[in-house]
Amino acid sequence: MKLLKKSNFHGGIHPADGSDKILSNQQPIRILNPETVEISMKQSAGSVCKAIVKEGDQVSLGQLIAESSGFGSANIHASISGKVTEIRKTKDEQSNEVEVVVIQSSENMVDHTTSKTMAYQNRILDISGITKEEIITSMKEGGLIGLGGAGFPTHVKYETPKSIKYVLINAAECEPYLTCDHRLMLEYGYEILNGIQLLIKAAGAKMAYLCLEDNKEDAANHLQQLLEGQDLPVELVLLHTKYPQGGERQLVDAVIKKEIPAGSLPADIGVIINNVGTAKAMADIMFTKTPLIARCITVTGKVKNPGNFYVPIGTPYATLIHEAGGFTTKNNRVIIGGPMTGNSIMIGGELTHLEGSVSKTSSGLLVLEDYSLIESPCIRCGECERVCPAGLAPFKIDFAAIEDNINLCEKLYATECISCGSCSYVCPANRELAYRITVAKTEIFNLRREKGGKR
Repeated sequence: MKLLKKSNFHGGIHPADGSDKILSNQQPIRILNPETVEISMKQSAGSVCKAIVKEGDQVSLGQLIAESSGFGSANIHASISGKVTEIRKTKDEQSNEVEVVVIQSSENMVDHTTSKTMAYQNRILDISGITKEEIITSMKEGGLIGLGGAGFPTHVKYETPKSIKYVLINAAECEPYLTCDHRLMLEYGYEILNGIQLLIKAAGAKMAYLCLEDNKEDAANHLQQLLEGQDLPVELVLLHTKYPQGGERQLVDAVIKKEIPAGSLPADIGVIINNVGTAKAMADIMFTKTPLIARCITVTGKVKNPGNFYVPIGTPYATLIHEAGGFTTKNNRVIIGGPMTGNSIMIGGELTHLEGSVSKTSSGLLVLEDYSLIESPCIRCGECERVCPAGLAPFKIDFAAIEDNINLCEKLYATECISCGSCSYVCPANRELAYRITVAKTEIFNLRREKGGKR
């Protein structure tokens, strides 16, 4: 296997100097087993499920507590053993009603991590006796979704009738501050590689590219050592560190030199893309028969002890901040995800005010010093157009969005925006470009659905 450096994609920015990553990428992952979990029945965008348990039920680790309710949803399982003490209802961003299943751990609770080392954790396994159908069924039953942020059910990608040549494993982790994927590669290398070979077989692909940015050479070197002497169709690709290198279109462009046509999916050009954490979870599901009930999450920024935690799904955010030593600023802004694409969930509050819990898509819990910006008129400098990795003219779409001209937004290809935030980052006028374009894009998709068209 060879380590390769690939050329840059169009546009992009360098929003950080590396000091943000150092806050959390130097310490081993910490295992956390909370006494209570609060498992939302919405684990990704548009995927609201209904609980099949009730208050007072005793549940076991890995027990099914909500079944997939549609195309974009996946099964949800109990992440700890214990008693369902409450099923409360809340509202999501679109005012949809969502149930939250609260489980209090039992005294004889089983750890969500594997208690003893298993074969797939210390060597590459022979999977010749496992069929493609068995792997895809395990994805579906185990509630596997993309752990990189989008949260799309993994089995749906692999049920495609398209001919797949390549599986791209996205380990770029280009978002500032986030380092959970980096630590996973350093500490769970064999699990990841065994997961990758399962994904290759499920796709019927000829090979996989494991794609890292060159600020993770230690992880690349570690994985390269594990691959030495192995007959795996896996090639490590070291990419230039530039945001948003981890975007699907940018990754395909950089690695296999192909462009995903507008309105198309990677599968249309013979590619499936999965996050590196998804590869590890695939191995966990296949070799331990344990569904997706835990994940790694970065807790960083203005906290006393930044780091990465491996936690059950449903771990309260307040518990994580407490384990990281608490806030180091009162003027805080708490963000789920990274600073470029994450969602703010609290501003200037106390830890006791922090609501919400870890979902399958929670890659980071970031605390920053809060500040405000004042928008001024666009000066037409063209910086947003220069850095846009999708090749759009954000300032033009912004003008159309302000005028509520959705037809013009669509003509300007607002639907191809990847909501990376690069345009807003470079704008000298502090325009909320990414936010308004994302709102317009969402409205276009909603209108298409109402008309019975495709997203």
